[in-house]
Parts: sequence; C-alpha cells; structure tokens
Amino acid sequence: MKLSQFKFNLPQSLVALHPSENRDEARLMVLHKDTGKIEHKVFKDVIDYFDEKDVMIFNNTKVFPARLYGNKEKTGATIEVFLLRELNKELRLWDVLVDPARKIRVGNKLYFGEDDLLVAEVVDNTTSRGRTIRFLFDGTDEEFRKNIEILGETPLPKYINRKPEPEDKFRYQTIYAKHEGAVAAPTAGLHFSRELMKRLELKGIEFSEVTLHIGLGTFRQVEVEDLTKHKMDSEQFFINQADADMVNEAIDNKRRVCAVGTTSMRAIESSVSASHHLKPASNWTSKFIFPPYDFSIANSMITNFHTPESTLLMMICAFGGYENVMNAYEVAVKEKYKFYSYGDSMLII
Repeated sequence: MKLSQFKFNLPQSLVALHPSENRDEARLMVLHKDTGKIEHKVFKDVIDYFDEKDVMIFNNTKVFPARLYGNKEKTGATIEVFLLRELNKELRLWDVLVDPARKIRVGNKLYFGEDDLLVAEVVDNTTSRGRTIRFLFDGTDEEFRKNIEILGETPLPKYINRKPEPEDKFRYQTIYAKHEGAVAAPTAGLHFSRELMKRLELKGIEFSEVTLHIGLGTFRQVEVEDLTKHKMDSEQFFINQADADMVNEAIDNKRRVCAVGTTSMRAIESSVSASHHLKPASNWTSKFIFPPYDFSIANSMITNFHTPESTLLMMICAFGGYENVMNAYEVAVKEKYKFYSYGDSMLII
C-alpha cells in the first residue's frame, strides 16, 4: 500500500488538548471487523464485549518527565533538552534531542534549575538534533532521578500546543504504569480507571502485561510513498513467561485476546512462536505493521484515533481492514470524535 492511501481530512478542532473529565467516560466507537458495523458507546461500556477468561494485554511502561529546559554556559541561552534514553547509568550518559540544535556543540555545558541543580556536558553529536550528554552529578541514582522529577516536564506531544498543567502528570500516565522508560504514553490505556479495572476483574477478565518503552519514533512522519521503504525506530520490550502463558491459554481456548494499544500489539507481534503463540522476550523491535498483515496473537484491539498518514493508523487498518477503518474514521470526523493522545477510543472486534 502507498502512503497517500492513509490521508483523510482532520479538522484542527477535533485534536484533543485535554483528557475527558473522567478516564472511562471518553467516547468509544466499536468497529466489528467482519461486517464493518459501527456502534457508538462510552468507554466504560467496553466491559460488555468481554467475558470470563478473556484476556486484555496492557503495556505497563511508565512515562518519565523527559522534557528539560536549561541554559547554555556563557551565553545563558535557553535550551530544550528532550531525554530519549539512558545509555549508561554509571556514567549518566543520555541520548537526547536539543532545540535549538545549531547552538549546541560538543564540549558545551548546560545548566538546569535554580542553583544549577543539574549540569550536563555535550559529549557527542548523533543526528542533526541529536546529542549524547553526560550529567555531572556525584549523588546517588535515587537523588539524580529525584532531580529529573523536579526539573522535568511531562512530555506532552508537540501537537498539544499548550504548557503542561499539574493534572497532566497523572492523566498522561496509565493507572497501571510500572516500569519507567517511555517518552510517550501508551494512550489507549489512559481510558482505564481503577473502578473499570475492578469491574473487569470481578467479571473474570484476566490482565496480561507487557512492557514496551515508547520512543519519539512513534510520532515520526512517514516520508516515503512506498511503505516498504519506511524504517521504524527501535524500541525495547519485555514479556515474561507468566504473562505469555496467560495469553497462550486464552488462544488455545479460543477466548477473546485484546491488545490494549498499538504498542502492546507491536510487542506481542514481535515475539511470536512458530505455532502462533506468544513467546517470553527481552529484546528490541523495529517492527512496522501495515496492510496486508496476518496477526498471530490478538483477535481484538483497543486504540485511540490517530493522525493521517501515521504508522499507527496503518497498523489499525491492517487489523480492522483498510475499508472498514477508513470508513470508521470518516464517521468519527462527522460525529466529532476527539483525536490523538487525549482523544476518544475505538474497540475493534
């Protein structure tokens, strides 16, 4: 398929700048794969589509406050530093993006916070905007993380063009987040409240967890018309034996297996056995899923509404069927569903 096949007209007014008042009260579109039928619900109605022993697969990655603002030595110029990933814990080496990049050279020192709570030195250029920096910090790792927590901002995507607010620290994080390492939230999971999770549990629905640390590549634009030439950024993921066993039991018993979000789907599709079961893993994936594609693990999926021409929309089209999904998106625009990270949700069954 070609990039241009994933275009659609999205009015700017449908981009959600804030989350719904309550997590589980965003709107929910239900798309039936076999017929293309569409239902309009509220997210907490999702419970009606699952039964005892069905399994939901959640990505339990945790977003860290990745956006820092500092000052360059001598000039005092304000610099944005976006932490991508820690390269070496002992040396406190980090892979980062800097803005404005043209002002930041190897050897420059950057100062963060009042009384220079953190100081970093640029040690390498990686891409046009990418740098490797080393934090010059003598304290414990716990003290270092605390300072990042104090200085860092919730890394809201750039299209949410407002300053982070206090509630973003909690709302741009799933309630089941455990393992820190993501610079973007697994947004389909933002709709799950503690009350809804409890109700699902009481109904006998089982929860399997994977970890995929989402990088900025999730927002990277596709710039080639021929999709086979697009390269995804690599992301680290983990699946343990117990969670894989839970999913495989559901597959064997022909239960509903639901991937909550594109990142859960990418993780499980990156670790499939020859018998189309889920394997435990500790690995990196750069898997790019676009139509046509045969899915091995999940037979249902919860997701948000994504951007035109995005890799996320391509995965959804591969799962729900191209015609079905593009028609559903047309309906979503007409019915004024909210799009992107803080937007409404879709269940594909």
